[in-house]
Amino acid sequence: MTPTPPLPGPESLLALVFPSDPQVSADGQGVFFVLSRVEEEDPARREEDFPKPRYRSNIWQSEGGEARQLTRGEGRDSSPRPSPDGGTLALVREERGEKGQLFLLPLRSGEARRVTRFKGPVTDVTWSPDGRFLAFLSTGDDEDRRDERGEARVITRPRYRFNGRDWLPERPARLWLYDVAADELREWHAPGVEVTAYAWWPDSRGVLLVSSETEEGAAQWRQEAYTLGLDGTRTRLTRWNSAIVSATPHPDGERFVLVGRPEGKGSSEDPHLFLVEQGGSWRRLDVHFENGGWDRPVVNLVNGDCHVGAFPERPMWLDGDTLLFPSTVGGSCGLFRLGLDGTVTPHDHREDGVISAFTARGGGVALIRERADRFPEVELNGAQVTDLHARLPLPARAPGRVCFINDLGEGEGWVLLPDGDGRVPALLSIHGGPHTAYGHGFVHEFQLLAARGYGVCYSNPRGSVGYGQAWSSDIHGRWGSVDMDDLLAFFDVCLTSFPRLDGERAGVMGGSYGGYMTNWITAHTTHFRAAITDRSICNLISFGGTSDIGMRFWDDELGLNFHRREDVPRLWDMSPLKHVEDVRTPTLIVHSVLDHRCPVEQAEQWYAALRLHGVPVRFVRFPGEDHELSRSGRPDRRVGRLEEYLAWLDGHLLGEAGEEGGPLGFGHHTSRS
Repeated sequence: MTPTPPLPGPESLLALVFPSDPQVSADGQGVFFVLSRVEEEDPARREEDFPKPRYRSNIWQSEGGEARQLTRGEGRDSSPRPSPDGGTLALVREERGEKGQLFLLPLRSGEARRVTRFKGPVTDVTWSPDGRFLAFLSTGDDEDRRDERGEARVITRPRYRFNGRDWLPERPARLWLYDVAADELREWHAPGVEVTAYAWWPDSRGVLLVSSETEEGAAQWRQEAYTLGLDGTRTRLTRWNSAIVSATPHPDGERFVLVGRPEGKGSSEDPHLFLVEQGGSWRRLDVHFENGGWDRPVVNLVNGDCHVGAFPERPMWLDGDTLLFPSTVGGSCGLFRLGLDGTVTPHDHREDGVISAFTARGGGVALIRERADRFPEVELNGAQVTDLHARLPLPARAPGRVCFINDLGEGEGWVLLPDGDGRVPALLSIHGGPHTAYGHGFVHEFQLLAARGYGVCYSNPRGSVGYGQAWSSDIHGRWGSVDMDDLLAFFDVCLTSFPRLDGERAGVMGGSYGGYMTNWITAHTTHFRAAITDRSICNLISFGGTSDIGMRFWDDELGLNFHRREDVPRLWDMSPLKHVEDVRTPTLIVHSVLDHRCPVEQAEQWYAALRLHGVPVRFVRFPGEDHELSRSGRPDRRVGRLEEYLAWLDGHLLGEAGEEGGPLGFGHHTSRS
């Protein structure tokens, strides 16, 4: 008798190899990209009692055929940037005990040559179009040792810490300029407020950069575009006074396109493309599509948990008349063309897939494509050059689509089921944002849960993106109302449409905004037998003063803010903590100590309140991690998180199905609109 193979576990994550940062060569015929794997921290010292798996990354190259490894070593190589003449690759190398530094690798022969020896890391490396210069951002030799020395921090700026970076430096990173032929490096621009994006003008006279006039403006997401000449002269180009995601110069060197939101539009507004003329006048560019307008966001916002590294998506000009850009459409993301007349046409869009990164140059396009049942792969000009899916240590299942109806129309979601025909516990998973989307991205966590015998139900309720501005904006000012209606209506349809789902063994889970909704739902219904709330929010008032985006976020999302006395009662009404006395669902709380987006104090409050009310609760705190633990955190901690998930779900949901089985009528609940 053939033994049954063991079920895959959380450690299956360690077998994955993650692609990132596809960079097409100047002639469009080659691609450089990064592959990140997981290895022991020190291969010479394997510690069985205390393993330390860490990410290691190297740069690979392909000219359309099988990819070959270009760099080797035990550190982390990243940011491959091929020179315009194709002879040199700039890269960032992180060697043991050092932050990433700039290196130059001759592509025809020779070893990589080190350019910088800063104490701080080098980021955002770009070649000038003429190949003469390399620009990059770095804090240089600045050091902050106040914590190490036990010194007090004196804070006078509105922004002083940020998720993924912890304490912000006293001086923003400077823009540096390296003359390659002369081997001369100089500090080019020392901004008063950090540079968030930049790109070279096509004639190499300088760069177009994005920053803010003041720290207060940056804290309120008010940004502007500037031009910086080679002599260091900076000139403001816009009166935008709102968020700018990226800026791309037009080939004529006079105009540029920015991705952002106009002044007065909050975070529920989809980002779009705007053409900025000389003098600062602007118009929205992505306005026409087939028989109507283009009503989709100009970024990829589809969730996936296999994105380790950089995922470029800045729009790029194919020629003087055509711009290539990514856009989220339902649960998919594709590439689209945009003409100067404002007409959008599909370039590479598959309704069942996600293009999560791309670059275009010299008539070629390099990208990363994934699917719900297909691991991310690198492609060059339509040809796949990696085969990472073959390394999957667990089966990849395809989900089934489910539709639900609300007063705006039809919503969609998906169900991922295990093999077999027996009944299985049903999990409702809720995405974060709220203005992101579930869909056709590859999610290892979902595949693992399905492999372990769970049915995973996930959807895009109102507030999600990819379905038009009205759908995304409909929860403005009313979190915990129609969004909960949609989630529970969707779950009802899942239980009816897929009889294998056992509604008597139902769990609810989510992260960030999804954690908020998990807390909210368990405070308004007792239908779920188990809950997992990850990096969540429970108190909208304290969030405003502790989150790195708290000074602006509630104004954008709810039209309210914690520092105005007339708004506080409404924020408290929308706080799960106000309703915690009604929670009965056993809850696992997962949070990261360095999460500055949804600070750990939110988890602490929820834990204390559940304990005081006698609700079974377990609180798991991860050190050294931030809001991105589930997507790009340290491998061993990501495995530990999944182990906690499975242990909690197995303990509360596995076993015999309920006597009645079938749908529980999740539409019957208390809701506020």
